[in-house]
Amino acid sequence: MAMQFYASPEQVQRDRSEYARKGIARGRSAVVLTYEGGILLVAENLTSLRKISELYDRIGFAAVGRYNEFESLRRAGVRMADINGLQFDRRDVTGRALANAYTQTLGAIFSETQKPYEVEICVAQVGSSPETDELYRITYDGSVMDEPGFMAMGGSAEAISTVLKERHDVTADLPTALALAVKGLGSVGGENGAERELDASRLEVAVLDRRRKGRTFRRISGAALESLLAGGKDQPADESATAQGDSAPPAPAEEKPTVSAASVDTEGVPEEGDDKS
Repeated sequence: MAMQFYASPEQVQRDRSEYARKGIARGRSAVVLTYEGGILLVAENLTSLRKISELYDRIGFAAVGRYNEFESLRRAGVRMADINGLQFDRRDVTGRALANAYTQTLGAIFSETQKPYEVEICVAQVGSSPETDELYRITYDGSVMDEPGFMAMGGSAEAISTVLKERHDVTADLPTALALAVKGLGSVGGENGAERELDASRLEVAVLDRRRKGRTFRRISGAALESLLAGGKDQPADESATAQGDSAPPAPAEEKPTVSAASVDTEGVPEEGDDKS
């Protein structure tokens, strides 16, 4: 009679945690921080696969780890927000509710399945002022933390957070906040501990712009991103959306959106994948 292998619940949990942490550490990091005009989301990304996206009108999403896993979470979050907005009111869709849903989902996967998700995500909601902005970090095991204005995710998150903590300022403008985020991402990964120079081609950048009515999410890329990295000023909210290839249309005259993030989902990426960029 064969003996059945036994492992204590504590050992199983430790093994799952170690497995998930190693998977996340292999990917490149991301930074989310508040500034005077909203919330800035920056990820080091060399591929066309998106690590930063919109969930709803004033809510953004950033993630690191295994791509196909956090992409399925993003899509589920968009569907949940869209359904709640249609059933009730768009103002009833909040970042806290979405963070709670992600917490329950990831906690159940971690406890009940053979393999945990190798992901770490951020749900960010922009408010009317920097003091009302909300950043929620959700880890692979379903733990959730309300971050105080800035956060870093990925294998080098602790070192990057040290850089952000020293210089983060909620009254900073967008070029200053972007320079800090890039400095934090470039402070790790260099040869012999040297800092790296990250140009626009290695970055994915988006903001939740509190100046915009309705949907606040817009991407920054191309010439606009290069200008900001060089210290230039951000374009006005009503001009930059078109110039920078924003996926969200301008708000209608009554300042209430008529479409959802799901209805203009332009990510266009395959369901399956295993990118840890």
